[in-house]
Amino acid sequence: MKSFRLSNGDENDNEEKGNNSAASVAVGLVLLIGAVWYLFGGGLEKQSKRELDDIYKQVSADAVQQYEIAKRQGDKIQICVQAGMVSAAYLQEKNEMSYQQWKAIEKVDCSEAGL
Repeated sequence: MKSFRLSNGDENDNEEKGNNSAASVAVGLVLLIGAVWYLFGGGLEKQSKRELDDIYKQVSADAVQQYEIAKRQGDKIQICVQAGMVSAAYLQEKNEMSYQQWKAIEKVDCSEAGL
C-alpha cells in the first residue's frame, strides 16, 4: 500500500515564490540594462536631436505663416522684417537652400520698402 503525504502547500508556495522572485530579478535586470544603454548609449541624444530638429522646422513654418500674414496686410517695412525673420529661422534650422531663397526674398522686399 502506498502512503500519500499531505502537505499544507507551503513547500509549493515557497518554490513558486522563488521562481517568481528569480523571474522578477531577471526582468528587472533586463530593463535596467536597456535603460542604461538608452541613456548612455546615445538613444536619448538621438531622440533629443530629432525633437530639436522638429522644433526648428516648426519655428520656420511659423515664420513663413507670419510673413504671409504681413504680406496680406501690405505694410512694406513689416514685410521686409518678416522676410528677415524667415531667413533667420532657416539659418537656425541649418537649412541652407531655404535660407538662400529667403535671403533673396528679403532683399527684394526690403528694397521695395526703401531699405
